[in-house]
Amino acid sequence: MAVIEFENIRKSFGPLEVIKGINVRIEHNEFAVFVGPSGCGKSTILRMLAGLETPTSGEIKIDGEVVNDRRPVERGISMVFQSYALYPHMTVFQNMAFGLKQVKTPKREIEERVSEAAELLQIGELLGRRPKELSGGQRQRVAIGRSIVRKPKVFLFDEPLSNLDAALRGQMRVELGALHERLGATMIYVTHDQVEAMTLADRIVVFRDGETEQIGTPREVYTKPNTKFVAEFLGSPRMNVMECQVVKTDKGGLCRFADGQEIPVGLPVDDGRLRSDATSIGIRPEDMTVSMNEAAGLSGAVKHVEYLGDELLVHVDLPFGKTVIAKSAVAVDPHIGQPITLGASGEACHFFDREGRRVG
Repeated sequence: MAVIEFENIRKSFGPLEVIKGINVRIEHNEFAVFVGPSGCGKSTILRMLAGLETPTSGEIKIDGEVVNDRRPVERGISMVFQSYALYPHMTVFQNMAFGLKQVKTPKREIEERVSEAAELLQIGELLGRRPKELSGGQRQRVAIGRSIVRKPKVFLFDEPLSNLDAALRGQMRVELGALHERLGATMIYVTHDQVEAMTLADRIVVFRDGETEQIGTPREVYTKPNTKFVAEFLGSPRMNVMECQVVKTDKGGLCRFADGQEIPVGLPVDDGRLRSDATSIGIRPEDMTVSMNEAAGLSGAVKHVEYLGDELLVHVDLPFGKTVIAKSAVAVDPHIGQPITLGASGEACHFFDREGRRVG
C-alpha cells in the first residue's frame, strides 16, 4: 500500500487559518485515526489528501511523491463519506461498478471485482437491490464496496458510522477492523468519537484548533496524555482534572485543593512524575477508590448515580465547586446527598502545568 506524509501543511480560508502547520506520517498498511472535536481541522486534512481541497502551503506526499497538483483521480485514493452517496436509481451492483465503468474497465474485470468485494463484505445477495431497499448498515457496506473495487492505495473514511444507531456502529467497527486486516490497506479514518478512535486505530492523531496535540498508539495517548486536553478528550467518562497546589513533605508529595483538603499521592516532588510546577491533577474514574466510611482522601457528597449493570458511575460534588465521576463496583450502594470519600494511588495520577502540558 502507501506511505502518506503531510509536511508543514497549512490551510486558510481567506483570513482564517484552519490548519496551522501539520506534520504527520502514516506508514504502509497502518490504520490511522484522526480524532478531535468539531472544527479542529481533521476533515479538512482528509479532503486535502483526497484532492478536494488545496493546501495554502506545505507538501502532501504519497510514497514520496508530491501530489499537491494531482487531480483526485490520479492519487490512487478512495473515500467513504458520512453520507452514503449512492445513486438511488442504480442497483447495488451498478453503484459499485460505476467508478470502474467511468475509467473504461473491461466488463469481465468489473464483474470479478464487484463479486470479490461483495463476497468480502457479505452483500452478494444484495447486488440486485436499490439503495431504498437497504438498511443503513447495508448502505454503508455498499459505499465501502464501491471503494474496494477500485483497489486504491489509500482508503479514507470521513465519519462513516455517524448516521448509524449505537448497536450497528459497534458492529461496523468490528467489521472495519477485520476488513483492514484482510486487505492489508493503508487507512485513514476521521471521527470525533473517541470510542471509534480507541478501538480501530493502530495510531491516533489528536487534533485541536488546526494543530496536532498528540500522536501515538491508543494505549500511549490514554495512559500518558501529553496535555490536559488529550486527557479529558479520550476516555468515557472523561478524566477528572482538578486544580491543586503541590506540597512537598517528608513522606512524599501531596495535592492541596482550594478548600484546604489534601490528598497524599505517595510520589516524591521534583523527582520523576510529580513536580512542583504542576497546577492540576488528573485521575481517571476507573482509578478512583470509593469509600462510604470516613477515610483518608477527598471528601464530597453524592450528586448522582448511574447504574450500568456491572458497575456504577458515581457523580460526586466536591466542596471546592468541582464535580467528579468515579467508577465503582455495584456492591457499593451510595445514595444522593450521602457523604463519600475518594482516593487514588500516586501511580494512577496525572499532573499538568499552568499551560495544560503534562509534567513528570
